[in-house]
Amino acid sequence: MPKKPADNQRRIVNRKARHDYHILATLEAGIVLTGSEVKSLRAGQAQLTDAFVRLDGTQLTLVGAQIDRYPPATDQNHDPQRKRRLLLHKREIRKLQPQLATRGTTLIPLSIYFNDRGLAKLELGVAVGKKTYDKREDLKKRDHQREIDRAMRRR
Repeated sequence: MPKKPADNQRRIVNRKARHDYHILATLEAGIVLTGSEVKSLRAGQAQLTDAFVRLDGTQLTLVGAQIDRYPPATDQNHDPQRKRRLLLHKREIRKLQPQLATRGTTLIPLSIYFNDRGLAKLELGVAVGKKTYDKREDLKKRDHQREIDRAMRRR
């Protein structure tokens, strides 16, 4: 179970992930970053919307995540779209392999945050894509719950 980030830290969240996928399980992974990427993340300059995680043998790679350039790091800046290696124990990767072998199952980033020790962590979700009617049903449930909450507040 991933720990919650410290209150004073920013958390970059992939809001589209829970809308487009059923999240079956979550786990926490470390990320290999350069110095300018860490500074940019601390400033909240990242986007996970179209990102996904690729499993290559015994290595996990974050693909499609955009961490903006950090302007003060002029010549030592990073490529915003580069692939980033994720850090997990081998037993955790072995445990993921059969889950990801199932057709339609994928590994997506849910959020990036800094833990209590100041290390950048990525919350991953083992997910299955939702159908259009599932998305509509979720929206109806959320709207219905919002109406109930409003009615309860008025009383």
